Order: sequence, then structure tokens, then C-alpha cells
Amino acid sequence: MTVPVLQGVRDIADRYDAYIIDVWGVLYDGGEKAYPGVVDCLERLRKRGTKIVVLSNSPRRASIVRERLDSIRVDRYLYDHLVTSGEETHRHLKDRPNAWYRKLGNRAIDTGPARFSGLVDGTEFTLTTDAEEADLVLNTGPNGLDDKVSDYEALMQTAIRRKLPMICANPDIEVVMDGRLTVCAGGLARRYAELGGDIHYHGKPHKEIYERCFELIKGVDRSRVAMLGDGLLTDVPGARQAGIDAVLVCAGLPSGEMGIPSGATPAPDALSRLCDSYREKPAAALATLAW
Repeated sequence: MTVPVLQGVRDIADRYDAYIIDVWGVLYDGGEKAYPGVVDCLERLRKRGTKIVVLSNSPRRASIVRERLDSIRVDRYLYDHLVTSGEETHRHLKDRPNAWYRKLGNRAIDTGPARFSGLVDGTEFTLTTDAEEADLVLNTGPNGLDDKVSDYEALMQTAIRRKLPMICANPDIEVVMDGRLTVCAGGLARRYAELGGDIHYHGKPHKEIYERCFELIKGVDRSRVAMLGDGLLTDVPGARQAGIDAVLVCAGLPSGEMGIPSGATPAPDALSRLCDSYREKPAAALATLAW
């Protein structure tokens, strides 16, 4: 397959009225500032009246991620809405909007309380540190940056024996942080699924979180909405399942997989091989989120 490589967002600016934009690997890489060209691109889109929803698989509340965006100068006027998998988890814990949530007991054991807190604040749920007392597993990710999935085997075995449901607040399997590969909540959930656990996911690539984005930009035809993300396991398949176009931004994960510097324009053949390996075909690709 051939994926067209765009010179910039300007090449598709007339094609879409709204964008759903990933954070890590698209807006920034965990450093102290946004990628070059990001703020300028967002400003140009906003001047055109383009709707923008920032969508993150972070297991943190939206207010925390918003402060982080502020700190890298992706200011609040540059987007209409911010959706995080952590905020969606909190919203579901608070409102219990479906039968799966309504049947849950109120005591949760959190896998990552030292790193990801506040998801049960203002809800009926309380936290326990004893899996024998818990009614569910709140999987926010590992408690330490160097933790392995195997470190949680005892917890998961107890939870499986007690048939505890799991809420996964970040479907990402792993992420590169400060040059090292770190397990995410999705990695723990994958093991729980292998054990036969009942898991409810919040975040990409699951359709529910895309539907939340569509609610926030109600009135924009889906044929005029595109996902801008770097994840061939999350952003691209999630967009496909939601029925919208995906534009692969190569500054994050794809550049590393292709062995090129972040921000470099990928060779078409290398990009095609990468997409083929995931059996995904984005509508187009960008070297970075720039106009």
C-alpha cells in the first residue's frame, strides 16, 4: 500500500472541519515544550474556524493534562475540548451510565496510586490496598516507572480468583519515557485478559471515547473529521473503527520504528512497510504536526 506523505497540514486543511489530536508523540514528547511548528499550526487552524478536540490516553484527570499543555504553551484557546481516558474513567465512576458500572461494588484497588490519583474523588467509590477486600481493580497503570507486568501477578491472580472486574484507564501497552520503555495500564490489562478477566477499557482505540469526542463537536459531519495521531495500535485503528480518516503523525512512535530522527520526512517505501506490518492504512501521513 502507498500512504501519501503530506508537506504539512495545509495540504488537507480544506478537507476537514474538525480534528481529534493525540498528545504524546504529536504535540510533544514529554519535554518542556511542544514540537516545533505545533503552536503555529494550531493557531492557523483556529483562525480558519476548525474545531479541535485534544484526545489523550493519559489515565490522569483532564485538569492535570490541561495544566501540562499550558506549560508547553499549547494554550487553551488552541483547542475546543480536552478528553482524557482518565477523565472518562472518572465520569463513568461518578455517573455509572451503564449496566456494567451499575453492578460494581464500591471498593477499588488501584494499581498505580502513587502516580495516578484522583479518579475516585467525588464518586461513591473508595480505595483499598487489600485485593481480598476489593470489589474491582482500578487499573491506572504500574505504580513505579520501572515496574514490570510480572510485579502485579499476585494481585491479578487474587483478583481472578475472586472474579473482580477491571477498569483499564489507559489502553496503551507501553510508552517510551525518558528513553526507556515503560509499561502502561494496557500492558497489565493484557495479562488480566489472558487470565480470563472481565475488563472495561477507556481510551483509544476503543470506540466509546471517539463517540465522546463526536458528542463534543456535535454538528460536524464525520466525513469532515480526521484523527491526527502517531499510534498504529491506537489512533489509526480507533479512527478506522469510528468511521473517520486517520492521518499518521510520524514524529513520535513511527519515526523510532523507521529509524529516522523525530520530525524527519519518512521515505514512502519505509512508511508503507511499517503500515503494512500493522495491517493499517492511514489516509495520509505527516512528518510532524506543522502547517
